[in-house]
Amino acid sequence: MASFSVSTKVEPDADEDCVAEEEVFHFSYLLHSLVIHSFLLLQCDYRIRANANLLPLLALQSENFDDFTIASPWERFIYEIEAVCRNWMADTPTRLLDKGAVALGYSKYSYKVKSELKYGTESYCMEYYFETNINGKPGMADWRSAFHDLQLCFGVKEFLVISPKSASSAVLDAPEASKLLSAVAIALSNCSSLWPAFVPVHESSRKAYIGIQNMSTVFTRRFEADWICSQVPRRLMHLEGLYDLFVSKFAYSTLDLPTNLFKVQFAMRLTYNMLPHDDYNMKAIDAQNTNSGENLTGETSNETLWDNDCPWSEWYSAEDPVKGFELITIWSKKMVESSLEMDELENASPYEAEKWLISPSCPPKLLEGSEWNQNGFASRLHILVDALKTSFEARFMGNFVSDDNSGSENLNSSMIIPPQTVSDQVLKELFQKGTYSKVDHYLFCYKIASIISTGVQVTESAYGGNRTSRAIKGAPLESLFAQFCLHSLWFCDCNIRAIAVLWMEFVREVRRCWEESQLIPRMTANGSIDLSTCLINQKLQMLAVCIEKKCEVNEDYQDCIGSEDQIESITEVTNFAFLLFVVRLNIVFLKCHTHVIRPFVHYIVSNHSLLFFLQNFSTLVVKDRLASDMSAFKAANPNAVFEDFIRCHSPGDWIDDDLEVEMSKDNPSPRGKLSERMSENGNSWRNIWSRSPALPVSGQKPLLDPNREGEKVLQYLETLQPHQLLEQMLCTAFGAAADTLIQTNYGELKQMESMMQHLYLTLAPALKPLQENRLSPDSETIEDLRRLCIVFQHVEKLLTLAASLHRKFLQAPRLAREIFSDFYNFYIPRLGIGLVEEKEFDKKQAVWNEEREAVANMFVQPTANQSWRKVLSMGNLLNGHEPIRREIIFSVHGVNGNHYAIPTATVSQQNVETYRMYICGTSNDLRVALSVVSCD
Repeated sequence: MASFSVSTKVEPDADEDCVAEEEVFHFSYLLHSLVIHSFLLLQCDYRIRANANLLPLLALQSENFDDFTIASPWERFIYEIEAVCRNWMADTPTRLLDKGAVALGYSKYSYKVKSELKYGTESYCMEYYFETNINGKPGMADWRSAFHDLQLCFGVKEFLVISPKSASSAVLDAPEASKLLSAVAIALSNCSSLWPAFVPVHESSRKAYIGIQNMSTVFTRRFEADWICSQVPRRLMHLEGLYDLFVSKFAYSTLDLPTNLFKVQFAMRLTYNMLPHDDYNMKAIDAQNTNSGENLTGETSNETLWDNDCPWSEWYSAEDPVKGFELITIWSKKMVESSLEMDELENASPYEAEKWLISPSCPPKLLEGSEWNQNGFASRLHILVDALKTSFEARFMGNFVSDDNSGSENLNSSMIIPPQTVSDQVLKELFQKGTYSKVDHYLFCYKIASIISTGVQVTESAYGGNRTSRAIKGAPLESLFAQFCLHSLWFCDCNIRAIAVLWMEFVREVRRCWEESQLIPRMTANGSIDLSTCLINQKLQMLAVCIEKKCEVNEDYQDCIGSEDQIESITEVTNFAFLLFVVRLNIVFLKCHTHVIRPFVHYIVSNHSLLFFLQNFSTLVVKDRLASDMSAFKAANPNAVFEDFIRCHSPGDWIDDDLEVEMSKDNPSPRGKLSERMSENGNSWRNIWSRSPALPVSGQKPLLDPNREGEKVLQYLETLQPHQLLEQMLCTAFGAAADTLIQTNYGELKQMESMMQHLYLTLAPALKPLQENRLSPDSETIEDLRRLCIVFQHVEKLLTLAASLHRKFLQAPRLAREIFSDFYNFYIPRLGIGLVEEKEFDKKQAVWNEEREAVANMFVQPTANQSWRKVLSMGNLLNGHEPIRREIIFSVHGVNGNHYAIPTATVSQQNVETYRMYICGTSNDLRVALSVVSCD
């Protein structure tokens, strides 16, 4: 091969240079002796003359005498190399790290130090590569990626590389390369060092090297590597031809012995790659999921997006973080005796490999943070934070839309107002979709009926069981205001002017529902207010109650009673609770209608503590409600007493007797007695009972004036200040986005579950300043919110990766867990901070035997129209896919003796790796690295 022509010229040039240098050395030594002899004669003559004036001059000449004038530049160059190597050998790896050793990116244990040298007019850089772990030498079957290219090619651990300081960093002249390598070899021999030394030759793109290593006083190892980048001989594209190439390095030069007498150790690593955006591979994964009983896409078209059924797909489509997979199959420690065996290995199935390794192919920008998923929740929330800062420039939302507003002159040029058709489409989606079902209403009413006996109306949060999301104090995900906030994130570019336009149209649509007595969609009129939500959501809940009561006033309410299609109101649920309890006590009271109390809204206690309010709740709300219920109960049951009302309204305050007493006309008193609380003198309930007249609900003053309360709500929405709106929008948007992402199906990934819970715990304190209404445009809270968006982006990115892995490994869930765990441990140090170093994720996970079939199904049989699969020439096909890279290591171990040394057991009989060849090739190129041990 042409690539090995360099090494054949190393030894002759080196010997000629050594002979020339020896002649120069003897001539210099003779000249030096003559000069010293002449100098002694002159000194004797000066002593005889006893001339005192010449003594200082002689002393000066003696002090300036330099013995190094006889050393040539090449000898000085060797001395400098030797001095640097001795310093590196004297220092331990720990001391080298303290002196500034540079860490290498491919391994956390690999480092290098360098030193600059000068030879004549040329400058060179010598680098020493070393590792801190002691078990890091690549062996025959070690295919780890945490090795330097030279370590993998030649099987060395620590080594030297000397190269010129030029643009190519390679020696282009063969004599110069030989002389440079000879200088390093002499210096290492003087140091008694066994480090191998390498010199890059030819062009840097060829990755060609020559090298030498002094293994002992007997053996010397020579290295040579080169690369064929085009026109690879067809014979060298097959294992049989590569085997013959290796055997030719020693068999034909040893009396032409038959090759089958040589036992060659063989190891091979094949790399298969599922190309990015491979529709056929994605189709296979979907088919695999369908066979397993779960069809994730619901469609068979290749045009279906990978996240079509993910919860965030309603708002945006995320880029698939897993573009494909890299599969590595490894054959190790196999003995081969003939080329026929190599031909059989080339036709072997990858299932016969001893080990399978798989790693995901992730886009580089997945680790860059800011450039990933520019259309996701995190990026849109960041824009909403900027809108919050701008919202302090105007007093009302209409000022951002008005053209004559002086405060928004700087906004007109950069912020775009969307056309009316866009806002109309958004309002159509908001007000025509997502109304609560009748079943949900009945379930909610059942909860109210189960707690009505306590006397205090308790509201279940609409967030469900997620208590951490309640602390955010936003709006429930399916509520009208939460959907408004999510639509605002993608409305135009989410600038303050676009939000102002959408908000004003939103309020107009809400007023239309009020004036036309139409139920507000996505809101339930259950007569209660959820205090864990934001104030705007509470106002909308209040307006929904007012609209329902307004409809009841305009209808004949009595005709509605008994209708099976009419949804029962909270009043009927109350009466149903009364009737339920009295039937259980075997006492029948007439059914009565009661008022619905005015729901409690958060702004009532804006200046008081919520705990203080709950302790004095009866004096604020329940008192009027209780008096109304007692009056209605008396009107429906004229002969009832206070005990009867307690048994119906508050069964917990009624204590039954142990003895059962038959009730009759002669003994109409109920069994049991009142509780201690109700039996006290001056009890407030008994006082209200005594003052309450027997008056049906039709004759009572309404506790809730729907017209007045509804107009208050609309006035609040129309006059809401911009920064107050944006503060509540941010709380709701963060909570709604988190509630959307948490619905993602990512399998049993414990790290992802803990991260989502941590996200909620992080959102609650970070958004708390927005609830205090004390924010300013220069507040540090704005920067805290921007940092919160970065944290949210990291979580969103990991969640997308978890969902993608779960979809692709439904039949091998362990691989999804292990791969995500590796990426999580690799990525978690970057959470919330900028990337310190650019490093790709290349961790590989072992595939178990029972998982191989699921992994192989990801590689679909190629079709004829796929041009990159037309030429199959390397063998070892996996479902029709040839490996994109094939790496082979041939080696021969033998017993070498020293023909010139005394034959001893330690010198003449050493089992060493005499020949080693590393081959790495594809269908278009081939790289060969050869190391040969000789006994000099």
